[in-house]
Amino acid sequence: MGKKATIKDVARFSGVSIATVSLVLNGNAHKFSPATVAKVIEAKKELNYSPNYFAQRMVIKGSKTIGVMLSDIANPFFGQLMTGVEKALYQENFVTVLCNANFDMTKEHDYLEELMRRGVDGFIIATPVISNKALCEMLHGNNHPFIVIDQNRTEGAIDSVVSDDFEGGRLAAEHLLGLGHKQLAIVMPVEGPENLQNRLRGFRAACKNQVETVTILDTSMNKSGGYAVAKQVVETKATGVFAINDETAFGLYRGLEDLGKSIPEDYSVIGYDDVEMCEYVTPRLTTIAQPIEELGEAAAQLLMKRIKEPDKEAEDISLPVTLIERHSTRVLSGK
Repeated sequence: MGKKATIKDVARFSGVSIATVSLVLNGNAHKFSPATVAKVIEAKKELNYSPNYFAQRMVIKGSKTIGVMLSDIANPFFGQLMTGVEKALYQENFVTVLCNANFDMTKEHDYLEELMRRGVDGFIIATPVISNKALCEMLHGNNHPFIVIDQNRTEGAIDSVVSDDFEGGRLAAEHLLGLGHKQLAIVMPVEGPENLQNRLRGFRAACKNQVETVTILDTSMNKSGGYAVAKQVVETKATGVFAINDETAFGLYRGLEDLGKSIPEDYSVIGYDDVEMCEYVTPRLTTIAQPIEELGEAAAQLLMKRIKEPDKEAEDISLPVTLIERHSTRVLSGK
């Protein structure tokens, strides 16, 4: 294997200075004539030159990388979210460093510190465990730009991109009410983050004076949590169930089936997110659709804006949600 080409070799081959090569290859080609740029590019190709990453960082004063913190990479919601993030960052020639915190506060702090040490240019935080106060102390205090998605936030203090969770909860309740259900259950983490609490508030607001009971059943927001809570659902008088996200609903499907119950004959179930699997379970899941990819794309674009304009006012972007009616809910018999 031959010796790897250096920037000196490119300069010598193209007949220009090392400084010129560095500027041309680091986004400043507009400062030179087309002929000079062509010489440098040709030399780079001919010598198969690849810039040293750390040396390049010193020139452009950045890493062109973004740290992304997720709470549960196994949840397909985050796969769709990352599609939007990656789409926007790729257009800006940025790459992501992905960290899966798995709802562990210690891991979140450790990852943030390591990402800062590695010199990422900004952060996208899509995990609810770490507080805004901690984020501000760790990131704002060290002049690191960051965006939060769907988690606890302080209006006007932190850039954030969320969906209209209050409206989503309201739509879920109104759908079940419209089908004649008066005994309702919500399966969710009782101490869940602000976005989940907003869904609960919207649900309760729609139910006011219109239902006999609304039972909240505490469980984790994944398939195992949905499966585990099925027995408690059966022990209530509920006929309509709001699962706080689609993953919980999928687990509930299996749990109710194992208990000899059917959807929607015995229980009408509505989820939240509209991940792709909603179309492939039986019956297809009625859900509240978030614009998941758009959330990721908007967050990445807002972060790019923050990096370019570090002193701008904080922005709080809220995206709309919609009801997607499929086959997991039905009119209650005798309505």
